[in-house]
Amino acid sequence: MRIELGTIPGDPARPNEDWSGTVLPASGGGGALVLLDGVTPPAGDDGCVHGVPWFTARLGGAMVELSGSRRDMTLPEILSEAIRRTAETHSVTCDLSHARTPQATVVAARWDAAWLEYLVLSDSVLLLEDPEGGVRAVLDDRLDRLPRALLATEATADTARNQEGGFFTAAADPSVAVRAVTGRVPLAEVRALAALTDGASRWVEKFGEGDWADCFGVLRKEGPQGLIDRVRALEDGDTERRYLRRSKTHDDATAVFLEP
Repeated sequence: MRIELGTIPGDPARPNEDWSGTVLPASGGGGALVLLDGVTPPAGDDGCVHGVPWFTARLGGAMVELSGSRRDMTLPEILSEAIRRTAETHSVTCDLSHARTPQATVVAARWDAAWLEYLVLSDSVLLLEDPEGGVRAVLDDRLDRLPRALLATEATADTARNQEGGFFTAAADPSVAVRAVTGRVPLAEVRALAALTDGASRWVEKFGEGDWADCFGVLRKEGPQGLIDRVRALEDGDTERRYLRRSKTHDDATAVFLEP
């Protein structure tokens, strides 16, 4: 088993809102991976006294625990239960009906001796490499399909967040789990896998340095930190903002590479 992780905050003065964890159960074999990318609210306006890092740590922790201990539950059921548990821990102190209540994108994968199942919600990425070296990207592209004008400001984006016809994130409503992109593949068809938050997937999606197979090649050769270092160099070099445009210069970036 090979597991490598790289992560770095977008701003060293702010907490990293990404979260990742893996679990290798002591009995029964297999394992699981969870990756979250917390959604940063403007000026901390999210109706919560705890903040996004608190939320991602609790949601991610619940997902990892359930993924390892509840083989009878599907990944959507695990996400739903993890959201419910997390909401219960701060429903008294915080306004969970707030449009920007702490929320996150989600990537999860779980495997046993025969199958690998996966779940992707919002704009983080899961990459699956087959034994011949082909790479498949599992994406939830609903955010990319929305008109750019709709996402131009936080106020307009709020009208599409967790709404029919818009895009979905893991927040306080457990029912969002059924909106995730899910599936399963025979484990024999997966040589390795990787999960990226959008701060790391910029190498492909924003800077166009290569396709997903090229990205996987960087992960295999240089590791997750190598990919993130490449992204940071591209961000620093885009002084005319040809690629970044209105995006923040640096985002929290996390990548996980795993060979079952």
